[in-house]
Amino acid sequence: MQRRTFMGAAASLALCAGAGTAMAQDADKTFYWISHGSPADPVWTYFLEGAEQWAEATGYTVNTSFHSGDVPSHQEAMRAAIAAGADGICSTSPDPGSLVEVVAEAREAGIPAVNFNTSDDAPDWNAYVGGDLVAFGKAWAQYLVDHGHVKEGDFVWMPVEVPGASYGVEEERGIATVFEPMNVTWEVTDATLDQAQVIQRMTDYVIANGDRISAMIGLGDLVTGSVARVWDQAGIEPGEIPVVGWGNSLDTTQEVMDGYVEAAMWQDPQATSFMCLSTLLMEANNIPIGFDIITGALYEADTAPLYHGIMGGN
Repeated sequence: MQRRTFMGAAASLALCAGAGTAMAQDADKTFYWISHGSPADPVWTYFLEGAEQWAEATGYTVNTSFHSGDVPSHQEAMRAAIAAGADGICSTSPDPGSLVEVVAEAREAGIPAVNFNTSDDAPDWNAYVGGDLVAFGKAWAQYLVDHGHVKEGDFVWMPVEVPGASYGVEEERGIATVFEPMNVTWEVTDATLDQAQVIQRMTDYVIANGDRISAMIGLGDLVTGSVARVWDQAGIEPGEIPVVGWGNSLDTTQEVMDGYVEAAMWQDPQATSFMCLSTLLMEANNIPIGFDIITGALYEADTAPLYHGIMGGN
C-alpha cells in the first residue's frame, strides 16, 4: 500500500488533538500494544512509558505485552487481540514477514494494525511509526568512515541481542551499502537479551579479538548501553575502539558524554508509542491514517545531555 511519510512535531500535535476530540465521543475503547522486546531491555521501558502516558492522557484502555523475540507467542497475542475485538493494534515485528497472516486477519476483522519501532513491509499494515532502520545503519557506517575510524579493508564488530531479528537485519542492510564497496568486513555476534550475558559475551569477544577490531556498531540498545562496563572489564580506554549505535538509554547517553561511544541514535521511544496509538485512534474514528511517521536523530557528546535529560524525566 502506498503511504505518504509525515515527519516532525506537527505530526504529534495533530495526533494528540485528534485523540482529545475522539475521547469526547467515546470513552470505551481498548487498544493493544504488543512488543517483540524484553521487559529487561532498558529502551523498552521508555516505549512502554509512551503507551502508558497515552492511556492516562486519553482515558482509553491499552493492554500491553512483551514477547522477548518469541514469534509464536507474539502471533498468539495478536490473535487474542483480534478475538477480543480490539479497536486497534500497535505491534512491532519480531522477524521479517512473520506477521503477514495475522495482520491480514486483523484487517479482515476491521481492526487497524500499525507497525512500530522496526519497519516490516511484508504485512499490510495501516501505517508505520518509528525509525528508518536501513537509513540508521547507513548513517552509523558513514559516520565511522567520515570521521576516519574505518577505512578500506578494515574489520567492524556488530553485537546484537537477537541475531536474525528484524531490527538488526534492516540495520545491517544499510551498513552493507557503505562497507561493501570499501571491502570492509564485519561480524554480527549474539549477545542475548540477558544483561549479565551481554556483558560477559561482549567482554570475551573484545578480549579475544580486540587487535583486529577497527570499530564497533551496536545494533541494539542493550549492547551499546553495555560498552562502558565491557571496556572497563577488558581494560580498554574510552575511545580506543570507536563505537556508534543505538542511544535510547541513560547508560548510552552517559557513555557518549564520557567518550566511550562516539555517536548514538535516538529513536524517540515514548513519542513512537504515543503516536502509534494516536494513529489507531484516528482509524477507529474513521479518519484513515494514510501516512508513516519517521522518528530518530543521531547525537554526539554536545547534544547527549538533552536526551539524557529527557530519559531522566527532566
